[in-house]
Amino acid sequence: MVFSLTMLPPVLVSFIYSENSAAPFLLGFALTLIMGLIIWLPVREHIRELRLRDGFFIVVMFWTVLGAVGALPFVLSEMPQMSLTDAIFESFSGLTTTGATVIVGLDELPRAILFYRQQLQWLGGMGIIVLAVAILPMLGIGGMQLYRAETPGPMKDNKLTPRITETAKALWYIYLGLTIACALAYWLSGMSGFDAIAHSFSTIAIGGFSTHDASIGYFDSHLIEMVAVIFMLLAGINFALHFISWRSFSIMPYLRDPEARAYLSHLFILAILTVVYLYANGLFPTFNDALYDGLFHAVSIGTTAGFTTAEYHAWPGFLPILLLLASFVGGCAGSTGGGMKVIRVLLLLKQGGREIQRLIHPSAQIPVRMGKKVITDRVIEAVWGFFSLYIACLGVMSIILIATGLDYVTAFSAVAACMNNLGPGLGEVGINYASLSDFAKWVLCFAMLLGRLEIFTLLVLLSPQFWRS
Repeated sequence: MVFSLTMLPPVLVSFIYSENSAAPFLLGFALTLIMGLIIWLPVREHIRELRLRDGFFIVVMFWTVLGAVGALPFVLSEMPQMSLTDAIFESFSGLTTTGATVIVGLDELPRAILFYRQQLQWLGGMGIIVLAVAILPMLGIGGMQLYRAETPGPMKDNKLTPRITETAKALWYIYLGLTIACALAYWLSGMSGFDAIAHSFSTIAIGGFSTHDASIGYFDSHLIEMVAVIFMLLAGINFALHFISWRSFSIMPYLRDPEARAYLSHLFILAILTVVYLYANGLFPTFNDALYDGLFHAVSIGTTAGFTTAEYHAWPGFLPILLLLASFVGGCAGSTGGGMKVIRVLLLLKQGGREIQRLIHPSAQIPVRMGKKVITDRVIEAVWGFFSLYIACLGVMSIILIATGLDYVTAFSAVAACMNNLGPGLGEVGINYASLSDFAKWVLCFAMLLGRLEIFTLLVLLSPQFWRS
């Protein structure tokens, strides 16, 4: 019922721009509200405390049910005309902040539809569940189970404030503040008010949807690109650090955090490699052009935002593969970025280094540290389990897509881009996913959910032990 309200802002956009595009959203609003009432009314007096596994189940149901319901305006709209599969793919891509699209001709679409796509990403960026965590306790329902199930990263039990409701509110205030700042920066850099708001939604969400087929390249402005780089970098940092830094009025929390330092170092090295390669191979006439395009794409793809100013998938040599592989690292835990998260990659590297040391000193007790904190073996085991499942799912879904007739590059990159919540892939999916079969799109919807819910939250529901009382 709450989600039905998200279909009303596009109605206002339709009226502002005198478009005849409000009907699909009004009908979608009514259908969603009625469905919610039908589900809620019979059990409104039945209140029980949530268990941990209830939290996992509700998180998955939120994303699958709301992803399906979010497709209603696309199905009901005459522009664009979309099949049920395409509509659900677009909705899932928005809510999971993947940014993969099946729509061609964005520049001709009504602004209401364009705004709705961007809004889906903004809602999914911080997580609809975090908002629910702030609301459900007011109704007498505990929210910690939902928070632990939704929070990205291997260490889930840290709270910013003593009360989980206040934690959720603090994260949303920061998220909203960054969105407003980003919109103002885009507007001052030359975007129209509509484009500035729309792109601020997908930038802070690290989603990648745009109101134009050419993405950020439509504006042909280095200033706008650099604004995007700054806010993509900020959105890819753990929001807990933003909160601590804001509360202490200091940048020291960023400098002290090993994950944030690794995140910035990773993107810095990636940007240098990209710029040097582009310039050395003569893909841009001047070093200045190579610098701006290289930096922009390194940050955009490295943070899994997926904005583009050029067809990066058509660049020669190893660079497109390097950028795609960089998206596996993604953003920091607790950010809106996708991928495996920087902290997991750091822990994998540290554990690998520890195993090498153990070969040399078999009897030594060698702890894995993150800064000054010793990481428990339980966390290390969880990271290795996550990594193995991530790669296994990537391999299985890639083989399934190859079996549908796709070439190896398209199949692998499509699954990788959807699991990493990146969006643009290589080969046939470098620009959009419209050419894929319906079956392939359903497989990729599952990949998006796996990436957004970080494997375990979704796969735990497939375990027989989960359903045993």
